[in-house]
Amino acid sequence: MSTIADAPAEAGADIAFSPHLAGASILVVDDEPGMRNFLVRMLASRCRHVAEAADVAAASKLLEATPFDLIILDNIMAGRTGLEWLEELRGSGFYRDVILITAFADLETAIKALRAGAADFVLKPFRSNQILNAIARCLDRGRLMRENFVLRRELKAIPGAAAPLMAGESLATRTAWAVIERVGPMPTTVLVTGESGTGKEVTARALHAVSPRAGKPFVPVNCAAIAPEIIESELFGHLKGAFTGAASSREGLFFYAQGGTLFLDEVGELPPAMQSKLLRVIEDKKVRPVGAEREVPVDVRLVAATNANLTAEVAAGRFRQDLYYRLNVVNLHLSPLRERPADVAPLARLFMAELSAQLGVAPLDLTDAVLAALARYPWPGNVRELRNVIERSLILGEFPRDVVPEEAEEELPAGAGTEALGAVEKAHMLKVLTEAGGNRAEAARRLGVSRKTLDRKLKAWNG
Repeated sequence: MSTIADAPAEAGADIAFSPHLAGASILVVDDEPGMRNFLVRMLASRCRHVAEAADVAAASKLLEATPFDLIILDNIMAGRTGLEWLEELRGSGFYRDVILITAFADLETAIKALRAGAADFVLKPFRSNQILNAIARCLDRGRLMRENFVLRRELKAIPGAAAPLMAGESLATRTAWAVIERVGPMPTTVLVTGESGTGKEVTARALHAVSPRAGKPFVPVNCAAIAPEIIESELFGHLKGAFTGAASSREGLFFYAQGGTLFLDEVGELPPAMQSKLLRVIEDKKVRPVGAEREVPVDVRLVAATNANLTAEVAAGRFRQDLYYRLNVVNLHLSPLRERPADVAPLARLFMAELSAQLGVAPLDLTDAVLAALARYPWPGNVRELRNVIERSLILGEFPRDVVPEEAEEELPAGAGTEALGAVEKAHMLKVLTEAGGNRAEAARRLGVSRKTLDRKLKAWNG
């Protein structure tokens, strides 16, 4: 007797389903060939990937190789029941949703399914729209939970951390954008380096935004802010009772970033033991939750960042050389703001418009004289400091005098602002060239410009 109510009638029907189904990966586990064929045919044109298994042994092998978003699991099968396998999955660190299907329904089975961690319970025989609706509920609920988790983390972050700090007109910024546009669509791991406040997280977000993963989560992690004794649990998750205080199982940040991008900020602060485990994850694309006996496949793009000199850290034995090479596939270095004064004006205008709207106050006038003074300031805190200065100025109603002297707010003659910015750029470049002992190649490297650009500007200044 068939347990499929209407396969012929609805095989091609246009049934409403979750907008996230198209990107989902689903595993069907059932020992009845007719049911497997029905589900696979129905889902093949609706989701990104669908696989099938006739028993839990075959399903276990597939789970070891592929990260699935959802499992559709028959309960009554030869050898082991679906419930028994589900309990084993939860105990080994599998966190994704499972829909249990069965032809033998009773209250006890339903209770056991919920206790084992089933996300939904569907009775045979069922119609296509019934199973599709169950899939939609699971995918939508799972995505909503991950999005809420990521948003809660971002609310705890420093205000303005997600501001578009990459705005600018300097050659260094244009070069960085060119690298982002080229590397972003690739799955390659990227290491973003630069001083604190130069916009490393914004760069990571830009890489995510131009990638095929843009619709999936972007999960930032400040490695320096997590205590060494819990960082493994934070990244990989843990099972109930894995350590003192683990009252329940919990997914790690790798799972919340599934399909998207995990941003490891201050990666140089990772403890040595964690460096070794991260290297294993990068190589195998699998994570092992704390207390689990099996590894779980993950599909995550890694972007790491640091303001430390990792080459020196490797030489000093504080950072693993093999991990450094794994992270540093593509290096994207962000120059400090003092080396790109041409970026100050567009950034100041951007922050002035954004923050005045947020604070509900009128923007201050960014005259040529004010912009010239801002360009002359050394900005030890880089772009983050510039943003803070603009916010403080809006709150107090005037620019701080240590950044914009009172006389600098007097209007310059027409066109003088452009000349002043040019003079700042010239003075800075000549200063760096002097510090480099006249070595133009080294000066160009420090400035974040090409040797050809430096030669052209020096020629123009010398007449």
